[in-house]
Amino acid sequence: MMPASLDTTKFIHASQVGGIDAYTIDEGEGRGVRALVVNTGGGLRYRVLVDRGLDIDQAFFNQHSLAFLSHKGVTRPTRALDAGADWLRGWPAGLLTSCGPFNIASPCVDEGESLGLHGTHSNTAGAIESVIQPDPHAGRLEMTIIGRVRYGKMFGPSVELKRTITSRLGTNKIHFVDEFYNAGNTDVPHAWLLHINLGYPLVDEGARIVYPAGTLKARDDARSLAYFKGDKGLDVPAPLDDHCGAGEVVAYLFPKPLTEAGQTTVALVNSRLGVALAVNYNTREFGRCGTWQHWGKHEYVTGIEPMNGTVAGRDKDRAAGLLDSLPAGSTKRYAYEIEIITKEQESWGSRIRTYNSSLISPGDSIASTAQSTVDALDPDLLEVVDGWPILPAALRRAVLALVRSSSSSPGNTHE
Repeated sequence: MMPASLDTTKFIHASQVGGIDAYTIDEGEGRGVRALVVNTGGGLRYRVLVDRGLDIDQAFFNQHSLAFLSHKGVTRPTRALDAGADWLRGWPAGLLTSCGPFNIASPCVDEGESLGLHGTHSNTAGAIESVIQPDPHAGRLEMTIIGRVRYGKMFGPSVELKRTITSRLGTNKIHFVDEFYNAGNTDVPHAWLLHINLGYPLVDEGARIVYPAGTLKARDDARSLAYFKGDKGLDVPAPLDDHCGAGEVVAYLFPKPLTEAGQTTVALVNSRLGVALAVNYNTREFGRCGTWQHWGKHEYVTGIEPMNGTVAGRDKDRAAGLLDSLPAGSTKRYAYEIEIITKEQESWGSRIRTYNSSLISPGDSIASTAQSTVDALDPDLLEVVDGWPILPAALRRAVLALVRSSSSSPGNTHE
């Protein structure tokens, strides 16, 4: 369906309203890196780095930057940074850095194999299979990038990723499909993590990480355990002195699925800007979501990180029975979205206020917010709403009263 605001009689070239541009970076350490810049025409713009595994660095919504960028920025891919923590020397950061596909975690030795930080994906160049532009005059609004990334060596592993990135003209979503294929003749360990790095001004004091209840488990280190005691660890602070250098905290979120199929959302909400960035994914594909927080001065960033293992190390995941595998000849598919939600959208209240009392407008009552919460929830989740600690207590009591009243009324629809 054509966006209501798009009048195709008033332009002749589709790039006037959105599309994909291609260029090659010609300066600094990123010289030679191919880039595809996507303009959705809805306010969202982002840059795909073909030679960094088809990941995304720069991303903007209207005038607001969404992503954290590292000091060095884009660098060329190289196998020289595969060992230890050298991955950090070439990390551009950005909206999406994919980690894997054989290791997503800290450097370690697993069954005699030395593994570097976060795996080899980010330092592996991709190959473009197709770039499909939107053609609103012909009724085609989707714009799509399809590329492939190959990993491994002679005698294995031999794994290929096909990544499809799609946006729709006039909207503010990025839809990803990652399909792995083990072309080799031996089974291989498999791990995949989406390192989604959010930065200023989307990330600022007063913003908050929200998710549909479930549980939060801090990483087992003293700083993380202290920081995430209670729920204060979900609020974005001012820069912290003890996060200078390598100071950081990490926790795992286990959101409740919002649908029977396992879909859920973790988001960062900036109510002052009226903008939220939501990561929509399937809990059957990514069993946990990391929240990495590094609130150093200048290096001020938080990560939303759906993953199928942990960041403790592949050896530890293997010992704990958490390590996935990709059998010879098999495929594995992940589908997920990065979405921008704004206060101007009708769904802002029902999708966001459900999780955070700070987003209740001064004119809203607890009763009206409770009713919008009940209206927004999947009926299958209403019976467990009393276990949702992220709902403020007063709102949770009001929601429970409505749920119980509805359940006891003739003809209720939540049974």
